[in-house]
Amino acid sequence: MTKLFAVLALAGAANAAMAADVVGNASAARSKIEMCIGCHAIPGYKATFPEVFQVPKLGGQNAKYIESALKAYQKGDRKHPSMKGIAVSLSDQDIADIAAYYASQK
Repeated sequence: MTKLFAVLALAGAANAAMAADVVGNASAARSKIEMCIGCHAIPGYKATFPEVFQVPKLGGQNAKYIESALKAYQKGDRKHPSMKGIAVSLSDQDIADIAAYYASQK
């Protein structure tokens, strides 16, 4: 049983190391942002599901902030059904690319 825990711990450390090595590529995000544009590219847009709220502008946001927000939606730490549905479909590379893309916008 101790060997199993050791293997799992090493696998977790390896995954964390791989995630830390992910570097965002803004140009690679162009094919990944279509699902974002419908809400986040409209100035002053307000969504009505699950309640009415102002949708934040993503262009110019800090990449680490965007990455952290998307990962929080994946884990369920941030609650929004549409964003969770989108975030769980993204890989770490997708998240890094999308974050790099929006961070490069002004």
